[in-house]
Amino acid sequence: MDLPVPLLKALADGTRYGIVQFLLTHDLCVRALSRRLGVSDAAVSQHLQVLRRAGLVKGEKRGYWTHYSVERGKLREIAGMLGDMADQGVSPECMCLRTLPASGDINKRRAGNMCKDCCERPEQLNNEPRECTPQQIRECHGDTKDHPCEKKEE
Repeated sequence: MDLPVPLLKALADGTRYGIVQFLLTHDLCVRALSRRLGVSDAAVSQHLQVLRRAGLVKGEKRGYWTHYSVERGKLREIAGMLGDMADQGVSPECMCLRTLPASGDINKRRAGNMCKDCCERPEQLNNEPRECTPQQIRECHGDTKDHPCEKKEE
């Protein structure tokens, strides 16, 4: 599955999003879009170019004018990808132990398998990472270099 990043970037701009919204209800030319959006024809043309490159709109020549419409299949594709992303389950084997119940079997099986950004012995540390002493960090992680608990000098 291709990443939808270019498609999402194309829709991330408010004007381009507005263009797509208008084109969902009517096929429109640049002039009609510029009047509805209150921006110049040149600006609309630039935005349409980005949307065309992303495959979100297509143009059809009608006499002297090109009328644009939305590629609804692309929108459905993006929606499907986002839906699939939202439906992904969290695997207990990939979770940080700090987010799991303290007495669970998974904790016992994965005692040394904590994610790199968390303290393996949080009970030895203060409430907030910025309050940890270098000694506490060394006891928990063995080193203080570039660690999230490390106190930052400002």
